[in-house]
Amino acid sequence: MSNPRLQKRPTLESLAAQMRKLHQRIENIEDMIELRSAVERNGGKPGVCWEQVKRELELE
Repeated sequence: MSNPRLQKRPTLESLAAQMRKLHQRIENIEDMIELRSAVERNGGKPGVCWEQVKRELELE
């Protein structure tokens, strides 16, 4: 069993890195919630083909 007093304390940099990872995970979860909501709202509606989207956004 390890002694808690001998465990290395986290550095400010390591804590900041963990916070960035957590923030990214939260953003990803929020994006998934938004996507699911959009799919439910648009359920049954016809989609738009990729060629039309490219024309409308002037991607070609």
